[in-house]
Amino acid sequence: MGHLIRDYAPADEASWLRCRVLSFLATAYFDDVDRAKPAIPAPGLELVAADAAGGVVGILDVLVEGDSATIDTVAVHPDHQRLGIARDLLAEARARLSALGVTTLDAWTRDDPGTLDWYRAMGFAESDHYLHVFAHAYTDPAEPPRAVAQPHPDLRPVALFLHADLRHERAMRARFARVHVCRRFSTALTHQP
Repeated sequence: MGHLIRDYAPADEASWLRCRVLSFLATAYFDDVDRAKPAIPAPGLELVAADAAGGVVGILDVLVEGDSATIDTVAVHPDHQRLGIARDLLAEARARLSALGVTTLDAWTRDDPGTLDWYRAMGFAESDHYLHVFAHAYTDPAEPPRAVAQPHPDLRPVALFLHADLRHERAMRARFARVHVCRRFSTALTHQP
């Protein structure tokens, strides 16, 4: 097997975060980065697959509400994928959820073919859909202004990354919890003949 399925422990956090970030890089969730492990309230599940050295190589967090549960995060470190780790994590979660009386396990994911294939292979069936819409200036400079210029009844902003002039810093800090001063650094280059 090469890995041990066990409960997450606070000492796993750094390894958990690395596993999640690295596993998400090649997916549509590449920009879904956390700096701390989100808490999963009881009776939810926080499972990890650990290698022989104790490092986290797979994670599965499940939120539980009554007789329903939702996978919050499932990820396997890229160096350990295709070894059955996610399948083993899911098997352990299913057993524990069944013991809790949970009758339905949901998962929301984006349109990565490999991920969709995995869920189908694990017995999940698609039952609902909605869109994640990203407007990014690097894709098209007109996208962000187009997204916020006029309210659209079918778009619900959940996160915005905005630029503001430094002269508005005090007002921005009064209105928003996360404001960073972005600084440009320059250096003179000497011309070599």
